[in-house]
Amino acid sequence: MDYSTLKNLKTAEFEDAADGYRAASHMASSAKDALEQRINVKLRESLSGEAAEAALTELRTLAKDFHYTQVECGVVSTALNALAADLQTAKKKLDAAVADAEGEKFTVEKDGSVTYPAAGDEYRGKTPPGGTANGVTDETAKALNRQAANFDPNPHFARAQAYADRITAALEEATTADEKWAPKLRSLKADDDLTVSAADWVDAKKDTGGVSDAAEHYLDSIKEPPKHGAPQDNAEWWKHLSADERDAYISLHPASIGAMNGLPADARDEANRTVLAETRGQYEVRLAALTKAEPPEFESVGARGDMKYSQKWLDWHHEKERLEGKLKGMRAIQDRFDRTGQDGLPEAYLLGFDPDGEGDGRIILANGNPDTADHTAIYVPGTNTKIETIGENADHSDLGRTERLWKQSHQITPGEEISTITWLDYDAPNNLAQATVDEYAHRGALGLHQFLEGNRTAHQYSTGDAGHTTAIGHSYGSTLIGDAAKTAMQNQTTIPAGDVLVAGSPGMQAARATDLGIDPKHMWAMGGGLDDIAVRYGGSAVGLGGNGIIPTDRKFGGNILESDAGDHSAFWDKDSISLQNQAAVVTGRYERTTHE
Repeated sequence: MDYSTLKNLKTAEFEDAADGYRAASHMASSAKDALEQRINVKLRESLSGEAAEAALTELRTLAKDFHYTQVECGVVSTALNALAADLQTAKKKLDAAVADAEGEKFTVEKDGSVTYPAAGDEYRGKTPPGGTANGVTDETAKALNRQAANFDPNPHFARAQAYADRITAALEEATTADEKWAPKLRSLKADDDLTVSAADWVDAKKDTGGVSDAAEHYLDSIKEPPKHGAPQDNAEWWKHLSADERDAYISLHPASIGAMNGLPADARDEANRTVLAETRGQYEVRLAALTKAEPPEFESVGARGDMKYSQKWLDWHHEKERLEGKLKGMRAIQDRFDRTGQDGLPEAYLLGFDPDGEGDGRIILANGNPDTADHTAIYVPGTNTKIETIGENADHSDLGRTERLWKQSHQITPGEEISTITWLDYDAPNNLAQATVDEYAHRGALGLHQFLEGNRTAHQYSTGDAGHTTAIGHSYGSTLIGDAAKTAMQNQTTIPAGDVLVAGSPGMQAARATDLGIDPKHMWAMGGGLDDIAVRYGGSAVGLGGNGIIPTDRKFGGNILESDAGDHSAFWDKDSISLQNQAAVVTGRYERTTHE
């Protein structure tokens, strides 16, 4: 970049453009939210049939288009702000060097060189003449110039050379910024069609990565998030960022922001929806390419030419099944988004997402906003829970259970806000053999404790109070809650939940509720029939209980709730006594519970 260009540069024009793109991003976000949270809901309430479903499909597609616009405009806005910041840094250095040079009555020429007047002791009746210093940035050249200045009779030469060097350094810095950002900004453009495809989302992820790498200097100017921050630290950091700074972090680091406990639910949801859309696009593109490249299934071996599965085909088949399974879970999340308003379902919030996190995938999905809810239930699933199955079998899926719990709780307290959360952020046992040991619960305990702390912190920052939270564990999930309670006790506190409720628990690694720091009045347990009996007392036999005692034993302490669950999976059956009792605890209507 030449001297005149940088001297006359108005970085505010880039910032104004960034503001325009940010406004477009916000408008697209508002349009998406209006479609998903209001228009679709009203349409479901007033119309039904094939025409209504067709209209909903079109509106969902339009919402996804607005989401893509929101994400890309957010990235462009951040890129322009980062470009402006890089150029402004260079321009400040240039302006300072020019001001210093002109303060000594030197002249800065159009090419950035510095002309200085005659000065110094006369020699043979003549004052040493003036001259022009051309800036350099090479260290060897700068050293030679300094040496020459020591012998130059004009005292202005050394200072003029220093100013010229500063000007040249500023111009080089601006040139570097221009060369860095020009190709990145040119690449930030969508295809000239009206369809947002999987490939478009893959490109969006690449755009984000490219801008994030280049925007390091800009992000350094913003206070960085706490390293390994506790939820309170994260909340304080977020509170003191400006709206633009928050937008920048969500645009460039959605995965990190989406995983930060203590941040507002709407910020985490926005970040994780971006991660979901980009990851789904990436997986769909990979699956399509893989499907087209199927290797031969069999190969001949031995002299007789016996046939066996080829290893290449087995590897190909395994990867294909893996991608299909992950995409199945992603579609289950999207399906929940799309059903907002159906049967009164509230808006969904994606509080955590990583298709490969903790081995089996990571999903934290809320029905209703937990930051403003009067009552929040956090459901921890048990054995063999993974992203592939989290929405499988609607009657007994983990996502379906929290939906039915929300509906039942809403019926009890229609005038209060309810949020029910499915929390899968640990590596759950994949079979009964793995579920006989505490290892998986022990590894997941800290994560659950931090999420519970983050839930309470976000609620306090939003409403001023901690709200009422119930931690619900199904099967091995109850063992994890027990270990999370122990983690809290190690920190000389109690589990961040007003009530703890377990269903089909094989044991909580304690003989009594009080051993976990849980008030027996707020400890609740229920059991079921058939295989649930085997699960509970099998867990007691293998040591998941404390001294063989499990929560449905009266020695454990707490409340043993009436249950009509016919088996280990039936605790959330519609209109069941089990579900009604859970809803009564979740809403704090303890007088409505029925006990064994």
